[in-house]
Amino acid sequence: MSLVRRTFKVLIHVEDTPHRVALAFGIGVFIAFFPVVGIHTALALGIALAFRLNRVAILAGTFVNNPWTIAPLFMAGTVLGCGLLGVSTAELGGIDWDLRGWAFYGSLLEHLRPFLLPYLLGNTLLGAASASLAYFLLRSIIERRRRLVDGRLLTPEP
Repeated sequence: MSLVRRTFKVLIHVEDTPHRVALAFGIGVFIAFFPVVGIHTALALGIALAFRLNRVAILAGTFVNNPWTIAPLFMAGTVLGCGLLGVSTAELGGIDWDLRGWAFYGSLLEHLRPFLLPYLLGNTLLGAASASLAYFLLRSIIERRRRLVDGRLLTPEP
């Protein structure tokens, strides 16, 4: 069974209302797109504890961003931000990948500086849109699944 399928199976069976499970998952998805790298898990657990949300659901949403997805997620957000702010992506080609040490980091900082605002804006907007979509989809799935299970439980066996 795939990791995604197992995660949804766990989320469907969480003992909480569909709204609260989907809300925690949606907030986790927003955190996955949060532009400050390295604090996602701590931020998710802090929000879960502060607002008494389901930790499993919020972490499942947060881990949408993982080592395999971090580059595509943040690149999509940056490209969205560049499009909204009219920033050209042509400067990405100017990075000198042959430099070493501090010279490389200085060159990298100089070439990536124009992308900071698009990165922040694009990932925040993409995170909000993805979180909303995740909330409504998961809530719908959980409600449908619970109605199906409740219908089976209420139907007498022949």
